[in-house]
Amino acid sequence: MTPEKLQQKLDNLYNKYNRRRYVHPDPLEFLYSYKEIREREIVGLIASSLAYGRVAQILKSVSLVLDKMNPSPFIFLKDSDYNSIYNAFDGFKHRFAGSGELAAFLFGIKNVINRFGSLHECFLAGFSKNNENVIPAMTFFSTQLTEGKNKPGHLVALPEKGSACKRTNLFLRWMIRKDKVDPGGWAGIPLSKLIIPLDTHMHKISLALNLTKRKQANMVTALEITAGFKRLVHEDPVKYDFTLTRFGIRDDMDIDSVIPRQS
Repeated sequence: MTPEKLQQKLDNLYNKYNRRRYVHPDPLEFLYSYKEIREREIVGLIASSLAYGRVAQILKSVSLVLDKMNPSPFIFLKDSDYNSIYNAFDGFKHRFAGSGELAAFLFGIKNVINRFGSLHECFLAGFSKNNENVIPAMTFFSTQLTEGKNKPGHLVALPEKGSACKRTNLFLRWMIRKDKVDPGGWAGIPLSKLIIPLDTHMHKISLALNLTKRKQANMVTALEITAGFKRLVHEDPVKYDFTLTRFGIRDDMDIDSVIPRQS
């Protein structure tokens, strides 16, 4: 398949499936209830950080956390110290994360907001338009979130370890892109700097599309796949992420029916 034909197919899929009615089940749906950016960025970071494992459990865990923080996650954190956060979520469990990791994570968000004014301003403090991509800013952001004696464990991805940082890249897609699905809200970061949120679904699809031959879904592979999408849409390489990953989430969608595997 030529790049032109591939882009045409992807654009056709984007135009058909990049709509809110195809979002559920996806933690992205939680962001739609929050119009203020100061609330949405907190909700987005929580929802993306818990986005691993079975989707039903992800939605249950995110809902549980937000129910305790509503109506304003921002004010909840502003008015809470570490102990009160820990007590609010005592007994919480989401696969490898318990109440200690969650409390450290939420307290890290509170501290970042106290120091920088917002999660957005923290990320911008580590970002330069001279950087090839968002990795340096992601590294700075994760460092700020994990300062202190209490550690959030794997709830905060560490780019320096070579991970694909799927959940952080997913969060950035939600906050930086704005279309019928992604709500946006963060300015000052070009879409061209974003990296594909690489999970098993996107890796499988990217192998089928010959965007990579690498077998490990790590950051090197994510960058290679992103470069492949950049050849199609240089200014917005993660444009097709939502659409393509629907085929790994929704039972009523089959990727092989629209993009046959290439030899």
